[in-house]
Amino acid sequence: MHAVMGKEERIQRRRDQIIAAARICFRRGGFHGGGMAEIAKHAELSVGQIYRYFANKDAIIEEIVRRITNDKLQFMEFGVDHDSHIRHAALAFSQRGKMDAGSVREDDRALMLEVTAEATRNARIAAILQDADNRLFQQACTMMARHYPQFTHAQIAARVEMMATLTEGTAFRSVVQSPATDDTLNPLYLTLLNHLFSMPEHHE
Repeated sequence: MHAVMGKEERIQRRRDQIIAAARICFRRGGFHGGGMAEIAKHAELSVGQIYRYFANKDAIIEEIVRRITNDKLQFMEFGVDHDSHIRHAALAFSQRGKMDAGSVREDDRALMLEVTAEATRNARIAAILQDADNRLFQQACTMMARHYPQFTHAQIAARVEMMATLTEGTAFRSVVQSPATDDTLNPLYLTLLNHLFSMPEHHE
């Protein structure tokens, strides 16, 4: 049993080593600039060793997306009450994600922008991205329904879609310098989100 666990741990460490190298390569040169030979060089492995753990580059990208998605699922939790949820979301949007901007989180955002661009050209990557989005969307709906039981399923789904649009939009905007200050944006986002999560109108 210990021998089996030891082997599994070695495999996982080697996969982690390859993923870490791939992230560096993809951040520096994009998916097309980060080939298997370049990944092997950064991982200090042979190309043949890389193929023992991943069938191809798409499989490496899939694993990166899976890990980023799992991290997002762990962090995806709404506040214990309406006010804390709204304040946290408004602050995150007004700062365009900088409030959690550790180097790893910044890399995650940059890599997901690469994935999104590649999905427009590569059907396999598009399917990987769609699967990740489906997982995040369903989890967000479940969590939002727990905190906002007054909304119907359709109303929850619409709000999750709007939050996803705001989240992804601010991620794209984070790569350019904005003329709008955080202090100016924050009350606007507060107004928008308070309206979005207030009691639904009858015509909705």
